[in-house]
Amino acid sequence: MRRNVIETVLGGVVLAVAAVFLVFAYTSADLRAVDGYEVTANFSSVGGLQNGSDVRISGVKVGSVTGQTLDPDTFLAVVRMNIDPAIRLPGDTVAVIASESLLGGRYMALEPGGAEELIEPGGRIEYTQSTPGIEQLLGQVIFSMQGAGGPAAGGAAGGATDAQEGAGGGGLLD
Repeated sequence: MRRNVIETVLGGVVLAVAAVFLVFAYTSADLRAVDGYEVTANFSSVGGLQNGSDVRISGVKVGSVTGQTLDPDTFLAVVRMNIDPAIRLPGDTVAVIASESLLGGRYMALEPGGAEELIEPGGRIEYTQSTPGIEQLLGQVIFSMQGAGGPAAGGAAGGATDAQEGAGGGGLLD
């Protein structure tokens, strides 16, 4: 009977520690939705960016992605963001879709410029940059390696072999 009481108390302690850990993780993760003014930006590709993704300036969360649609006229992705009202973006701000890590998700990185005019609520960020996906980068590396291993690389290796034979061949024939 005494053993059952000890196991029950130990189980309760484990559950209490787990609850404290979850509360700490939630409060430190900054998962709050940002209420502020809306701005949009057009991108050629938004692969991996999701609704609710962070909008960051210098790594600090200043907003959230609220929606994505396709512009039927230009066939560009239109990303809507809510930005903290305390943050006023210059007119030459650049929006970049960045990766959190090699395997992580994507977020919107804003790089404010130095313009004096500001982007108004409901306005649009004019300068955008889509980052290529990991698949595209790997494809470029593979194709560039195939190009480097072609005739140009073989010719350079062949030239070195000919030079070696010429230098060593004279001593062997004498």
